[in-house]
Amino acid sequence: MRIRKPTDFRYLLCTFLLLLPVMIILSFFSADTYSIIRNTTSHLGAQGAPNAWIMNMTFILVGISCILEAWLHLRRYWFLLLLLCIFGLNLVLVGIFSHAPIVEGAVYDALEDRLHSIFASIAGFSFTAFAISSAFIEKTTRHRAADMSVGLTAALLSLLMACLPDYAGLWQRVLFTVSFIWLILLLERTRAASSLKKAAHQGSLSLQD
Repeated sequence: MRIRKPTDFRYLLCTFLLLLPVMIILSFFSADTYSIIRNTTSHLGAQGAPNAWIMNMTFILVGISCILEAWLHLRRYWFLLLLLCIFGLNLVLVGIFSHAPIVEGAVYDALEDRLHSIFASIAGFSFTAFAISSAFIEKTTRHRAADMSVGLTAALLSLLMACLPDYAGLWQRVLFTVSFIWLILLLERTRAASSLKKAAHQGSLSLQD
């Protein structure tokens, strides 16, 4: 039986399949005032929120999986590797430093809330830059267009979260779903291209023998 290598595992796919139900189902087990339309996933992990550790641990796991995938599959593209690692690291930090409570009048750590906002903003900027930059390594026009579209969509949805905060929870969940599905598909293409390149190299060595 073939021993599986670290590159064989779909780390991000597994954590995304965890993120999807958590950011939906946990909404019904959070603060009484929580709204899945208005409130974001950061509010699910807010200071003092019921079951906040579940959302925060999910952020950390998704962030770690992004860093792992970057090191395993993007080492040929140092700029993309750097951007995805920055994104993943800041997701981890978003999970460590929590948002302010959504319950008015609750006591909270203002510095922790500020750090959470900073790390969330860096994660957003780095992902948008990553998506747009990915277009430059693609082999087909279709994939280049998809990369650019995802980058622009991420920027637009982030803007909508700021301009229409009553729907921030909805915009963010759409953003997460679109972004991570695209990222998983991009990593699959990168994985397949590496496998083909390795197979071609082994085939050339065999012919030389």
